[in-house]
Amino acid sequence: MSLLERSGSAKTAFVFAGGGSFGAIQVGMLHSLAAHGVTADMVVGSSVGALNGAFYAGDPTLAGVERLGKIWRGLTRRDVFPMNWRTVLSFLRHRDFLIPHDGIRRLIEDHIPYRNLQDAKLPVHIVTTDIISGDSVVLSEGSTAEAIVASTAIPGAFSPIHYKDYYLADGAISSNTPIQIAVKKGARRLIILPTGHACAPRAPPTGALANALHALTLLIARQLVSELESLGPEIEYYVVPPLCPLVGSPYDFSRTADHIDRAIASTDAWLGQHGLQQGRIPHEMRPHSH
Repeated sequence: MSLLERSGSAKTAFVFAGGGSFGAIQVGMLHSLAAHGVTADMVVGSSVGALNGAFYAGDPTLAGVERLGKIWRGLTRRDVFPMNWRTVLSFLRHRDFLIPHDGIRRLIEDHIPYRNLQDAKLPVHIVTTDIISGDSVVLSEGSTAEAIVASTAIPGAFSPIHYKDYYLADGAISSNTPIQIAVKKGARRLIILPTGHACAPRAPPTGALANALHALTLLIARQLVSELESLGPEIEYYVVPPLCPLVGSPYDFSRTADHIDRAIASTDAWLGQHGLQQGRIPHEMRPHSH
């Protein structure tokens, strides 16, 4: 595994999974954690979790999380996936990528105040994938925008990012929920913020990209359970339960406000039931149906 990192270690890590528009659920989780005074020493994020984690690392306060929530509540699909006839024509001509990085890059440059990862208030580690070897590449310094754009570059939809000797793509390919990376960075207490998956749909989502993102969230959930079960006893972990039942698509941003509000309420309830004293895998993460 290739690691491009800065020195330093931390005890408690917030670990952010990927999940497209379901990243709004993490915002609700963060709001509740911040309101209850739960903090982290470092942040590790992959895919949309890289975006949320990087924003939090720049302002790890309740006020900062509220600003993040305001941004998410105003997002539309076009802000993140700016597709039109020109992008489709370009894809057909060049057979390279379907969507430009402009939407994600604009979000980063408009809302994350630090230009380089090492300038964040908390150590932040962005997980990407070397699209040639499949190894994880962890970025802890250098351009914030380039790191997050790379971590969210879904293959086939976005082109990989050429960084030094690598071609970097979505971190979820190699490390859906970067638990082991947080441990390698020195964390011994993990607070994991999954996005969950649509566990109560009546039919598959419509559209190729929507289906690909749905499949990715299913993969994330399954691999998260497997990784947690393989952790040694020296590592404490606490998984904030994702929303259940959950409908919709990680390509659909029309339910964002509802996802945030439900996640605040469910995380409040989890904390009230001493969730941070009971390290276990929530039943919402295991295979189930409705």
